[in-house]
Amino acid sequence: MSERADVVVVGLGAMGSAVLDQLAGRGARVIGIDRFAPPHTMGSSHGETRITRQAVGEGRDYVPFVVEAHRIWRELEAETGERLLNACGVLVMGPGQGTTSHHGKPDFVGRTIDAARSFAIPHEVLTGADVARRCPQFLNLAGDEKAYFEPGGGYVLPERCIAAQLGRAAARGAAIRTGLAVLGIEQDGAGVAVRTAHGTIRADRAVVAAGAWTAPLLGPRFERLLTVNRQLLHWFALDEAGAYGPTAPVFIWMHGSGDSDYLYGFPPLPGDARLKVATEQYETHTTADSIDRAVAPEESAEMYRRHVAGRLAGVAPRAVQAAACLYTVTPDRGFIIDRHPDQDRVLVVSACSGHGFKHSAGIGSAVAEFLAEGRSRIDLAPFGLARFD
Repeated sequence: MSERADVVVVGLGAMGSAVLDQLAGRGARVIGIDRFAPPHTMGSSHGETRITRQAVGEGRDYVPFVVEAHRIWRELEAETGERLLNACGVLVMGPGQGTTSHHGKPDFVGRTIDAARSFAIPHEVLTGADVARRCPQFLNLAGDEKAYFEPGGGYVLPERCIAAQLGRAAARGAAIRTGLAVLGIEQDGAGVAVRTAHGTIRADRAVVAAGAWTAPLLGPRFERLLTVNRQLLHWFALDEAGAYGPTAPVFIWMHGSGDSDYLYGFPPLPGDARLKVATEQYETHTTADSIDRAVAPEESAEMYRRHVAGRLAGVAPRAVQAAACLYTVTPDRGFIIDRHPDQDRVLVVSACSGHGFKHSAGIGSAVAEFLAEGRSRIDLAPFGLARFD
């Protein structure tokens, strides 16, 4: 195999599928490569639902990405007839007293409120007493909790989003190569050579959006910066499905001070009698190739005991489904969107640190604009590698 393109996109999950779609929409000759057949369950972009909210407690620099992402997903819905974004509302809640941390950021609820005010995002600030009146599915609230509600937030369907973007990219002329592992990327004066088991693809530039496979592909600098964590998703049976009706929001509930002292969850999908919930851990590391993808019953039982029991009404302790996924995390829990330090024709778009999907379509738009015009209307400087120097 010997092919030529303007841009090769390595990895076609959340970020790669968005970049490929947006580049193809600009008329670029693009080839997308993935070692599996996306959408798939081997990386970070699966599990039926992903939270989306426009006010982002991780930092104001992220807000323009998710605003643009919502626009793109609505555009794709209109073009394809697929439902991609459900604006059922998002509730972000933390203790009224003491300190809390989420994604490494203190006072996450307060930061979220500040972002909403700065960008005029419609929202409400609530107390725990307000939440108890409006959302009786949340139990044993102290009453003084600090809460943020964003009616335009909700969830996106990640597998559908990826499939829709890849489908549109192909219709726009993009070539998609699946089941093809990349062995290496080398740059010379004429561009980049992307080596695969079936030959070399040459291009003017490459975008690496390989998620948990990024560090092994790009070498020591990235191996020092990136860690991969195994994260678990759980679906518990509902004894009282009526507690989670059409007005039930997505929720992020910080009930302690540490980054793992919280749970997040989704209202059931239409016709479903399960509740999907999860938490996060950052202590145990793995790799994309060595991760244990099976979830033991004891792990779901621990999730229920530590986070669900006494907090969510109508949820039985019986896990009917569970799955593992991968977070690729930087030291500051932020993204990397920058040129490779030794290969300026290689752009790295990866390490989403567990909060990337809601931004992905907007990042794809910004990256395509940057590659086509040498700049982006959304400032990419906060996501550069220089901050780690």
